[in-house]
Amino acid sequence: MGAYLLGIDVGTSACKVAFFDASGGVVAQGLGEYPVVYPRDGWAEQNPEDWWTGVCRTLRGVLNQSGVNPGEIVGVGVDGQSWSAIAVDAGGAVLANTPIWTDTRARAECEAIKRMVPEEELFALCGNPLQPSYTLPKILWVQNNLPDVYRRAAHILQSNSLIVYRLTGAVTQDLSQGYGLNCFDMHSGAWDYGMTKRLGIRAELLAPLYPCHEVVGRVTKAAAVLTGLKEGTPVVAGGLDAACSTLGAGVIEPGQTQEQGGQAGGMSLCIDQYVADPRLILGMHVVPGRWLLQGGTTGGGGALKWLRETVCPELSFNQMSDLADSVPPGSDGVLFLPYMAGERSPLWNPNASGVFFGLNYAKTRAHLIRAVMEGVAFALRHNLEVAEAAGAMAGTLRAVGGSANSRVWTQIKADVTGRKIEVPASDTATTLGAAILAGVGTGVYDSFRTACQRTVTIMRAHTPDAGHIAVYDRRYQAYLELYERLSPMMAQASEERKSTP
Repeated sequence: MGAYLLGIDVGTSACKVAFFDASGGVVAQGLGEYPVVYPRDGWAEQNPEDWWTGVCRTLRGVLNQSGVNPGEIVGVGVDGQSWSAIAVDAGGAVLANTPIWTDTRARAECEAIKRMVPEEELFALCGNPLQPSYTLPKILWVQNNLPDVYRRAAHILQSNSLIVYRLTGAVTQDLSQGYGLNCFDMHSGAWDYGMTKRLGIRAELLAPLYPCHEVVGRVTKAAAVLTGLKEGTPVVAGGLDAACSTLGAGVIEPGQTQEQGGQAGGMSLCIDQYVADPRLILGMHVVPGRWLLQGGTTGGGGALKWLRETVCPELSFNQMSDLADSVPPGSDGVLFLPYMAGERSPLWNPNASGVFFGLNYAKTRAHLIRAVMEGVAFALRHNLEVAEAAGAMAGTLRAVGGSANSRVWTQIKADVTGRKIEVPASDTATTLGAAILAGVGTGVYDSFRTACQRTVTIMRAHTPDAGHIAVYDRRYQAYLELYERLSPMMAQASEERKSTP
């Protein structure tokens, strides 16, 4: 009889489910897509019911096709996208679409919060700047704009906690997702109910906090019917997708760093001492006693996906990588600012926009492809440099996500950052991290260190090319200057869009 661990990932464009054996091998996996809705400029939302439907459908499909015996699944871990604000009633029904992590509608609420509580006081408590994309301003936006939803809401949940609730009936908030709420004490991992009172938020909306690997419930009879899982299967609290992918890459010791190559870009640097910088994101790791100093950018793999859909839909990802390899470092002068949905760290500018600079008739789509890859790499370097200035030094990077499958793109990132990059089994790092949480919580592994030793395998490594570093140093400075010069125009364009009927 086998012993399998299930990881469920609630992503931006799709949910992923994967069954692993105790050595980290993928036994079976599947994916279920769902839409993102963009009702207005600066808005991006999803219907959380689509997530649950996708999880149920995908689980049933994978179980039916793989022949995995549900009785052999010893634990379930769920990870999810950040900064949701899912209003549910007392029966767990979703009351409205949730703004997702790229949504910046709550700008006015941020200004109102600043009038209620000094920014310095908020930062001292939660270690993060106040941003409209975070969960707490979104809660106030619901309060101000959807008063009936706010009145009926019993809880505000995160993406993974909604799925955990649907599986078990347990109302939870894991520690790693606390960083989106500025009433979360990042030092102690507890809610500051005095702060919720000052901000005018009902304290009961905040779910009880749990360590990410703690078993919080078991699959109910109703959930078993919908998913195909066995009733009674243990489910842990789960965690943030970026933190789970960091765990799935084996990043659990101070200085180890995950490089994120999914829809979003960025990095997660593991630290064992509290280090906060307003330009970065600080969150608790899914591993106890660790924090993650993160740089999260809106332009990661999603920027290349956009380019493919709009410019070269007939090309595969591998073909695009081959074209990028035909262009020299620096893209013959073409620069790309990857701010495709505003920008998060370290700029925190919701008005930032994507830009191609340096085009002429001699340029081809190969130049555009490589420029996009380089622009994402420059954003990564920017975050790493800010982390270093804050006192947290990153060593070797471990790349995860679909972008890590491109040897060309991974080498560009190594050359731009000047750091060695190792690539584990990148496509499954996030679901593996969720599954590891379930494995530690149910006793399959006696520690996180043991779990990573047994499950994480490095597939290849990239070292910086000394001949490319000087070129990229110059282009990086041009990248920074281009944003500084265009930033006022970006703000003006945003204001013009707002005033357009």
